[in-house]
Amino acid sequence: MSKTQMKLIILLMAFASLGLIGFQYYWVSNALRINEQRFEQNVYQAMSSAISQLENDETRDMFLSILTTDTTLQKSLFEKIEPIEVQVRQRPVNNRRRPSVMDSMMRQPMPQVSQRFRRLVESRGVDPDLFTDLDNFFTYLTADIAGKIFTPDEMEILLQERERQLQYLSQNENYFRNRQSNSSEADYVEEYNIPKDAFEKIRYTNLKIEAMNQVMEELLEGQKDILVRVDTAHVKVLVKNHLKERGIEQQFDLAILNDRNELISIAANMDPQKLRAQGVQARLFPSDILGKENHLVINFPHKRSYILQQIWLPVLSSVVFIAIVIFCFIYAIQVIIRQKNLSDIKNDFINNMTHEFKTPIATVSLAIEALQDPELMSQDSFRKRYLGIIKDENKRLGTQVEKVLQAATLDKKDFKLKMETLNMEDILHSAKDHIELQVENKSGKISLETELKNPLLEADAFHLTHIINNLLDNSIKYSKEKPIIQMRAWDQNGSIFVEVKDNGIGMSKDTQKKIFDKFYRVPTGNVHDVKGFGLGLAYVKTMLEAHSGEISVNSELGKGSIFTIKLPKKQ
Repeated sequence: MSKTQMKLIILLMAFASLGLIGFQYYWVSNALRINEQRFEQNVYQAMSSAISQLENDETRDMFLSILTTDTTLQKSLFEKIEPIEVQVRQRPVNNRRRPSVMDSMMRQPMPQVSQRFRRLVESRGVDPDLFTDLDNFFTYLTADIAGKIFTPDEMEILLQERERQLQYLSQNENYFRNRQSNSSEADYVEEYNIPKDAFEKIRYTNLKIEAMNQVMEELLEGQKDILVRVDTAHVKVLVKNHLKERGIEQQFDLAILNDRNELISIAANMDPQKLRAQGVQARLFPSDILGKENHLVINFPHKRSYILQQIWLPVLSSVVFIAIVIFCFIYAIQVIIRQKNLSDIKNDFINNMTHEFKTPIATVSLAIEALQDPELMSQDSFRKRYLGIIKDENKRLGTQVEKVLQAATLDKKDFKLKMETLNMEDILHSAKDHIELQVENKSGKISLETELKNPLLEADAFHLTHIINNLLDNSIKYSKEKPIIQMRAWDQNGSIFVEVKDNGIGMSKDTQKKIFDKFYRVPTGNVHDVKGFGLGLAYVKTMLEAHSGEISVNSELGKGSIFTIKLPKKQ
């Protein structure tokens, strides 16, 4: 996979992940907003129900206060208003006897009554149309009945109306007399039969109307101080009960905002600023027409946490899924990068292996061709020389093959250690002597300093020797012109420490993290004269761990490296 393709895949995955995260964020935000609106709607409905109940309680209390002062009103108020049934019948008139002039006049429709009298009659619950003629007017509104219905001041209005109707009769008597003489037809007369308790019903109805008027006057005025009209403890209980009916059982701040924009606390520990800024308001006594406006204000300090509790499962699921997607995205990128690095390492390994195998094979081929020459075959010195070359190159090929097989062995952990008591000083001196010739060939220098009080340890001699040789071999490979290698050994806290220091090219911090990976080779720029498969340090670390040991590195670019190994002493 090319770098361009890898960047494109990472970009697309990042875009898809960001889109998914953005969608989840929008969904969670929208769910929070909807639940917050629903919560505020339920709160407002609960407050409206509480305020409506508060108004009903106030109206009931007003009625009860009026009833306690008037027992007659108590009786009338709870009686059902029955309609007054008036029976009308037509009675035939004897043709031989005509009605008198006064009878004719009394049966005539009444002239228009005054507005004062009409309002008076209507205020007592009596239909003015009941008095269709003068006979009804003078017959039904007798002095006894009128005294029970009207007050003394209202009786004056009635008397004025009576006088007015009598004047009408006096002025029109001659007219009705002449009309009767000219009329020869009077066959039927209408008669009205009104129940005896009609006026008693009218009086009770008037009492009810009067009580209603008193209550309505008090309700419409609404000029009392809000604290006189409202029992704060009762309001708190009402609001709490109505909130509970809607499934809201949360601590709340409650106050009354009066017409002077002052907050009157109802609940304890109130925060005035939050109450004004975040509180839900509902008008108290909205039926008041002339009264001052007061509002009930409520705020929930823990509203956000309560709303989150309502949708915690979807939110948690969304967060978990987003976390899984992000984890998979990061892991996938790491895998892609790791596979890319492994691919590069594999290609580098194949190139190095090809080079390491190609050189000895080519050398062996040349030596064989030379031996096939009859002239050279006759010379014993040349024959021995070329046979020696073939032997060395064959040994070299075997070593390279052994290294490749060693890599598979390290992967499978398929090796057994032959543990024995060894002297660390002897191992170090042997390794120094083995590598010293190579260092001198490069005009370099190698030194060994031992401070071991007890150099004995339990280890596999073959692998321990290879561990030291690999470290020294790397120091020579990655040194500049004249390698300077310093070896030092000491014991501390039951362990033996061995340090190998060189003046090589050094390593960056990133390279130091990878040098113990299999097949990894330290970059050397455009120079490719460093041989090997990248297996040496991987082998060193694996074998040290098998011996319960450790290895660490401290390096700086251009200033060389220091490798330190730690092995347990013999107990």
